[in-house]
Amino acid sequence: MKLDIHQVRQLIRKYNVSAPRYTSYPTAPQFRPVEDPRLLQRAVQAERQREPANYSIYFHLPFCRSLCWYCGCTKVITRQQGAADRYLDYLEKEIAMITAGLHEDSVVRQVHFGGGTPTFLDPGQLNRLGEMIQAAFTLDASTEFSVEIDPRECTPEHVRALREMGCNRASLGVQDTDGAVQEAIHRIQPFDMTREATEELRRQGIVRINYDLIYGLPRQNRDTFQKTIDQVLSLNPDRLAIYNYAHIPSMIPSQRLLKEEEFPSPEEKTEMFLLAMEKLRGREYEFIGMDHFAQKEDTLSKALRNGTLQRNFQGYSTHAELEMIAFGMSAISQNEVRFYQNAKDLTRYYEMLDEGVLPVIHELVLSEEDRIRKRIIMQIMCSGRVRYEDFIGGSGGLSGSAVEESSVAFEEKYALELEDLKSFEEDGLLEIGFDGFQVSSTGRLFTRNIATVFDEYFQKKMGKALYSKTI
Repeated sequence: MKLDIHQVRQLIRKYNVSAPRYTSYPTAPQFRPVEDPRLLQRAVQAERQREPANYSIYFHLPFCRSLCWYCGCTKVITRQQGAADRYLDYLEKEIAMITAGLHEDSVVRQVHFGGGTPTFLDPGQLNRLGEMIQAAFTLDASTEFSVEIDPRECTPEHVRALREMGCNRASLGVQDTDGAVQEAIHRIQPFDMTREATEELRRQGIVRINYDLIYGLPRQNRDTFQKTIDQVLSLNPDRLAIYNYAHIPSMIPSQRLLKEEEFPSPEEKTEMFLLAMEKLRGREYEFIGMDHFAQKEDTLSKALRNGTLQRNFQGYSTHAELEMIAFGMSAISQNEVRFYQNAKDLTRYYEMLDEGVLPVIHELVLSEEDRIRKRIIMQIMCSGRVRYEDFIGGSGGLSGSAVEESSVAFEEKYALELEDLKSFEEDGLLEIGFDGFQVSSTGRLFTRNIATVFDEYFQKKMGKALYSKTI
């Protein structure tokens, strides 16, 4: 990916605005309260019982022993280890409700543990969760099984428990390796701790390693961030996610604990991002999109090259076409026609399961137009290529009534959107042809901006303030 750094600086100044991350379309602000969880449960069971299917399953494990002040994840801060035992009791209830409605020949192709801090669970609790999964679902040797790990909460015994349950990929939260930055964000994690956790994972056979970094944190500057990148690259990760810190204390109260006078300027933030791009390009990491990078032989890079890269609530994926069934507080499930989200409050999550209903509080049933626009947006985000012929009849490759209802060509139906794309074309971010449009190498840095053109809800100014800046 060749970049003109001077040009990119100018474009960032122009396009660094708030926009969705498009881990879904429509995005979460469009979800609506569930009127009858039992009715939803019956509808979902009817959809899943018809025939065998492949699934992705996600477990939200919300507990953290201490609060990282920058963090916007749904979490529960506690030092009571027994809290995880009670949570596992309720996960077991939820699993039983869900699996009662699955076709018996269905297979799980992907498992992911997120948080919170999944390694808050002690090795015995992880073993219990692994046994619950093995008893309830059919997995096979090809199943991708990933877990988010806090190196501060990861012993050899944790790794052994994860390996025994089938884990084969680990994503380690690093954020920054500089001591002053770690002090400012209330997350003390010496680099040796990250290195030792990585070595232990690899020693026990979990060899596919990802790291998460954040730029734009207090006390960061170009020099400290360069050291962070150099240190994590010395461990040769398969993937890196380098996230733009979003400061929204009105929505994330803990961020008020950060000292705003210690934040880098917007210009310094831009330079950190460009530094990361240059460093990773020099080490021949593939730019996957937005904030994700992967080694050339990683499955994400291969998916990018062969056009099968996709996107879901966990970010870029090679398995996003799978229906996702999500467990735990705040977890979001999705299929082609429906999103639904569990209660974000732990007490309510427990209460609903005690009442014998799925703990679902929000849902969204996608309209036919939503499904078409979802496919357009996901093609922009993942392949950067939209071909009009793939949407003949306005169907977006869909079947049934969506095809029958609309008979106009893509160029006619989305004439206003294509007109809006011309400003991106003038800036060299994409090229519009007679048969479609293609995002340029530079434009791949701004796919979120481009995708908003086809986002009906965003264009109606519904919830723009909820989103982070694009760079």
